Amino acid sequence: MRLTVVGRRSGRERGVILAYLEDGPNLVTLAMNGWHAGEPLWWLNLQAHPAARVELRGEVRRVRARAASGSERERLWSIFRGIDRHLDAYAALRPSETAVVVLEPA
Repeated sequence: MRLTVVGRRSGRERGVILAYLEDGPNLVTLAMNGWHAGEPLWWLNLQAHPAARVELRGEVRRVRARAASGSERERLWSIFRGIDRHLDAYAALRPSETAVVVLEPA
């Protein structure tokens, strides 16, 4: 999917291509920075301005971002783990927990 966010400092639109999964009406992705320390800029921008736009299969959707937590995060992380069996090992390379980002229809 192509996610377009508003820059937290510039106020300009920024686009990024992300892997995702569908969870009912929501789209879900992982806020990873190549498994390195630090948060990806798109996630920092979403934290400041949660309203965003997604382009997916020729359709444009307005979404609102939030971090999954608790049992929801565990459930979604488990789905991603089923896609990539090395997920936990990669995540262990990061000094902080990788955010599971839920993009809800706006």
